Amino acid sequence: MLKTKLMDYFEKHETRLEIGFFIGGFIFDIWMLAAPDELFSIIQQVLYLLLIAGFIHFEILFRLHRWRPQSVILKAWPYRTLILHFLLGSLLSLYSLFYIKSASLFSSIIFLLFMIGLLLANEFPIVKRSTVSIKVGLFTICLFSFLSILFPLAFGYVGFFPFLGATLATLGILYWHVHYLKKQIQDTSIVYRALLAPAFSVMAFFSLFYFLGWIPPVPLSVRNHGVYHFVEKKEGQYFLSYEKKWNSFLQDGDTEFQAQPGDKIYYYAQIYSPARISDEVIIHWYQKDQRKNWVLMDKIPLKIQGGRTDGYRGFSFKTNYTPGRWKIEVRTNSGVEISRLYFQIFTAPADPNRIFTISKK
Repeated sequence: MLKTKLMDYFEKHETRLEIGFFIGGFIFDIWMLAAPDELFSIIQQVLYLLLIAGFIHFEILFRLHRWRPQSVILKAWPYRTLILHFLLGSLLSLYSLFYIKSASLFSSIIFLLFMIGLLLANEFPIVKRSTVSIKVGLFTICLFSFLSILFPLAFGYVGFFPFLGATLATLGILYWHVHYLKKQIQDTSIVYRALLAPAFSVMAFFSLFYFLGWIPPVPLSVRNHGVYHFVEKKEGQYFLSYEKKWNSFLQDGDTEFQAQPGDKIYYYAQIYSPARISDEVIIHWYQKDQRKNWVLMDKIPLKIQGGRTDGYRGFSFKTNYTPGRWKIEVRTNSGVEISRLYFQIFTAPADPNRIFTISKK
């Protein structure tokens, strides 16, 4: 009796329940977000990916009347869509959060909108009824995102070869899946349409986005950064000096830099990377010219060492500058932007009595 009522309720509210489970997976993963290199999180992702691959595999066979659920699976099979939505929601939320944390919104907005668009498209009834399920595309995104985090951990840096390794591994796993399905299905064109078409489409877009510099360099992320009058390291701590405005309670840094004669401009950043990654980022200093164009004024490399929860702390500084609008871009060695900071330099007369606020990091 109870089972009948539950099935009736599920059939009446199937779409709402699917959306609820999808959002539930997203919220669950926000709450449970762990570091990219945490072993338990990696094992959990592998388990989720295997379950999703299994659901897709048997769904294809089920629709072609090549397989029927038995015993325990038979009882759970009517709820497979809800379970699949929860698993996809959990993984996509995890990877979306990693991408957002590693993204400079200015350079990655198109990629992030692409991700959001796929998430929304998955909820459209026309997509759910389609022969070639977009869930294969979402699974491909999850698989590639997982491997694109795993390969930098194995290589020890973020760049082209870890990306290439993740791409080839993703395609290799999908090809093996297709090869395995072909043994059970006579009409191989169905397999190609169901698996390879959406998977290769996703990978083509990811490759395009990578070479355009739109994919955030996960697992690197800038946790904190700012412009200061002085940065000093003492006994393992950094002391950051800036001029605090009387009406700015949340200020931390000199985004309106009052440059007196002899002042240096310091840029301080906390850049997170997992313990296995030892890499280098490039600090790009730009100034806006009279034609409103950003002109590259300097490039300063900064070595980073992973493993610190709040991010590796480091700084660079400039002694030669002129008043005007400036920006700093933090980029990987391959040129992918991680973060960006805008500030303005003003000329100020010498004042031996000026007072600095000191922030300790």
